[in-house]
This record gives sequence, structure tokens and C-alpha cells, in this order.
Amino acid sequence: MSLLLRATLAVATVGICAGSCGAQAAAQPPHAEHAGPSATADDEAGVRAALEHYLAGHATGDPEHFRQAFHPDARMVYLRDGKVSFMPISQYIANASGKPAADEAQRRRRIARVEIAGTAAVARLELDYPATRFVDFMALMKENGRWAIVEKTVFAEPRR
Repeated sequence: MSLLLRATLAVATVGICAGSCGAQAAAQPPHAEHAGPSATADDEAGVRAALEHYLAGHATGDPEHFRQAFHPDARMVYLRDGKVSFMPISQYIANASGKPAADEAQRRRRIARVEIAGTAAVARLELDYPATRFVDFMALMKENGRWAIVEKTVFAEPRR
């Protein structure tokens, strides 16, 4: 298991509280944010900028937002038929439709939690869609002054 996957799973285990969000979610109380003891305001802004690009990619279907969010060598981790599966992020980005989903007005997304330690960060994002609820755990790294998502671990729960 990769170090990033272990770190992402550790965040899931800790139990993450609500935080701030992008344009599509309601404002959260200030006490809900936690950047971590070594985080600077610039780091917080950089991490959130990458995450906001990711959310904008979902909202618009524009692959350029995903390219801005992810490191080129990032990958996605998910369960398929009960087994852990991996996908290069380039393949994930190639699947972007280029336009918003037909039910976009009914979709809600939020950054629930961000935690930063030096040049590493983790985040929990919640995507509430009519057919499925997703929880994305993101591992981010700061390289050459830029924050980027290096791994996306997905939990999907179909609506009944």
C-alpha cells in the first residue's frame, strides 16, 4: 500500500469534521476549519485552490479544471467488484465530458476538511448527487510552490 494511500486512509479513520467550501455549498462556521499547526495562510489557499479546481471540473465538465487540480502522475483509487482498483489520473481526466451534467442544478459539493503538515495535505470532499453520494479523500503535495492532488481515494454510495 502506498504511503499516500495509507495517509489518505488514516484521515478517513480519524473522522473528519465539516469545513469551508466552494461556491456551491453553504458557508461553514469558522471553527469547522482545521489546516494544521504548520500550515500558513498561503498553504491553506493553495490547497483549497487545487480542490476548488477539482470541484469546478465536476460542475463544468471542463477537463482543464482537473488538469489544474491534479499532479500529472496522480492516480485514483476505488473499489470495483470488492477489489481495490487504480486508475491513472490522465484516464480520469480523459473521461471529462466538457459540459455540465444534465442534473447539475441538483448536485452539491463541499470541501469538508483540510489538514496540512508542511508540504503534505489531506482533504475530505463530499459530493451529493441525485443517484450517488461520494466521499473523496484527497492527498496533496506541494512541489515547487504549487499544491496539487497526487491521489484521489473514492467512496461511492448509490442512492436507493
